[in-house]
Amino acid sequence: MNEVVPTICRLCIAHCGVLAHVEDDHGRRKVTKVTGDPDNPMFKGYTCPKGRALPELHNHSGRLLHSLKRQAGGQHGPISNAKAAGEVAAKLQAIIDQYGPRSVAMYVGTPNVGYPAAASVGNSFLRALDSRMFFTSNTIDQPGKQVAMAAHGKWLGGEPDFEHADAWLLMGANPIISKSAGIPGQNPAQKLKEGLARGLQLIVIDPRKSDTARKASIHLQARPGEDHVLLAAMLKVIIDEALYDHEFVASNVAGFEELCEALAPFTLAYAADRADVPAAQIEEAARVFANATCRHANSGTGPSFSMYCNLKEYLLMCLNSLCGAYTREGEQVTRPNAMLPAYTPRAQALAPFKGWGYGEQLRVRGLTDTAAGMPTAALADEILLEGEGQVRALLCIGGNPMAAWPDQRKTQRALQQLDLLLTFDVEMSATARLADYVIACKQTLETPGMSQSAENIKYFGTGIGFQAAYAQYSGRIADPPHDSDLVEEWEFLYDVAKHMGHELTFAAFFGFAQYVEAPLEVMPLSLDDKPSTEDIYERICANSRIPLEEVKQYPHGHIFPGELKVAPKESGCEARLDVANPFMLQQLEEVAGQDYRAEQHTPDYPFRYIPRRHNNFMNSAGRSIPRLNGGQPWNPAWVHPADIAELGLQEGDMVRIASEHDAIPAVLEADDTLRRGLVAIAHAFGGLVEEDDRYQELGSNTGRLIQTDKDYDPITGMPRMGNIPVSITAW
Repeated sequence: MNEVVPTICRLCIAHCGVLAHVEDDHGRRKVTKVTGDPDNPMFKGYTCPKGRALPELHNHSGRLLHSLKRQAGGQHGPISNAKAAGEVAAKLQAIIDQYGPRSVAMYVGTPNVGYPAAASVGNSFLRALDSRMFFTSNTIDQPGKQVAMAAHGKWLGGEPDFEHADAWLLMGANPIISKSAGIPGQNPAQKLKEGLARGLQLIVIDPRKSDTARKASIHLQARPGEDHVLLAAMLKVIIDEALYDHEFVASNVAGFEELCEALAPFTLAYAADRADVPAAQIEEAARVFANATCRHANSGTGPSFSMYCNLKEYLLMCLNSLCGAYTREGEQVTRPNAMLPAYTPRAQALAPFKGWGYGEQLRVRGLTDTAAGMPTAALADEILLEGEGQVRALLCIGGNPMAAWPDQRKTQRALQQLDLLLTFDVEMSATARLADYVIACKQTLETPGMSQSAENIKYFGTGIGFQAAYAQYSGRIADPPHDSDLVEEWEFLYDVAKHMGHELTFAAFFGFAQYVEAPLEVMPLSLDDKPSTEDIYERICANSRIPLEEVKQYPHGHIFPGELKVAPKESGCEARLDVANPFMLQQLEEVAGQDYRAEQHTPDYPFRYIPRRHNNFMNSAGRSIPRLNGGQPWNPAWVHPADIAELGLQEGDMVRIASEHDAIPAVLEADDTLRRGLVAIAHAFGGLVEEDDRYQELGSNTGRLIQTDKDYDPITGMPRMGNIPVSITAW
């Protein structure tokens, strides 16, 4: 058997359509090669290095083939999934009986975007235990998008089509590498090339001349952390010069006068001095954006990592709203639904809604549930803080807290203190090495896949998704390795629930309920008749605009016909987009009153750390694969060559990167695309805190530089994770 099978890569939210070369391996299907699929109408043969390395991810020697249990001596030994499910059920019940349901928490990581059943059943499982301690990577990534949307409201007509835009603004986003913000993720480099060829004016705000910034017509290479100041100054220019869309503002925007007053301090001279960007360049960016006929502004992860992430996203939304940078009545909808329920996009606002201060109350820093989810940066404190409500058990689905959570030392103390730590993984990650149970999972192509998750992501304000009614479904095309005992995450949780006698009832998630006219489908999972993953996908897609059976008829994916136009505003609709949310304007006033020169002057820590993505890795996934790491499994510290010379160091030197909170080892690498005074390091690397001597094998964890209880967002608890003052000294 030698086949070439069309399927879906689910390593990131792009969900590229690919071709998998499958061979017979003593009676099992083994993937040996992955290439782009030229017959896929959306991706047209495109895939990235991570996708092409799927065979190595499936077949590498470090892959877990059996689940593991921590033994009395601290080592891990094999355990069957059936036995592990029974033991975990008993341990969870004992913890709940002694400490209550809140003592059990769950963390869901980024990789789950490609597996709709995992997070849905995980959430259902936790609710069956009567716990609301459900955390995700969202609140340590880009929580400002959802919080700002709650404060501002959302335009239900959608965003304009990038392929027709004549101006586009990207703040702290590098979609050529990330594939996940601002530009359609289906070969973003090619999309951008085509846009520039037709005359697109690209505006990029980024302290580094990134792969995307190199293509920009205007690159505002500002000091890190000052994005909100630039946006405020641009808004002031647009208002002062009356460049905003008067008709749109009059009909659809509230708070215009209050916003004008709040922007008064943010003159061009002020912003230029604070952000260290020429005033004329800020002014040009404002005029180019406002004078365009089809434009939109989007952001990436970068701005979220420094302070005021909610305010930055809010001002970005204000920029779009004042310029009417949306799809209007009668225009074609940019991201119509295919595997989601049909809906009627209208040329009207969804009014602001409550975005924080409700739901589960945490015991630290006055934090609550939010529109972005529970504050993950506070979960380690909830584990460490003794008393009623203390978290005693943590279940991790597709996440690696030791690599991803801020303040790694605190994270490790917390994980080691738990009565039960269970993680699902495909290899012995840093978190897995601390776990009581490591449940070995099936890999991507050993499970069925569908493109619905990539379609659903548009509801989270990320500016991505499919630019047409595209859908693809793929069955399982590879078999688990010989003599393995692997399981999908949802299956294991289902078995644990059955042992505990809890029936699972979960809702098919179609974005925020406020946007969707069809009700969420509540689906019971009978404990007497275990479904398959395929069965769950059938239920999730029961009300899809395009029936799943029809999608399955197009194995290479398909763009379904039927243009959808933005409908008129409903009669009597009075909802408006709010550009004067009191909390946001209070933060803007706070920013204006800061002694920014004093804050920028940190002589003991003269550099600023900023995060950076790597094209070959998806967070902590792929670092151990030689094809992807190229013989360099560590994460270098990129510094401008002039700064390296001024330090009296050389490229390749081992150095100590220290913040006020902690320090990590690193190897210097020159990068003249950076502003002077910056050090850029990729996140989600490193081993345990005591393993600095293994830096060149594991890399170093930037979370060690972060303090969770000092500079943090008052809504989501997200700490300062970028723009951190650091020093660089010889190791």
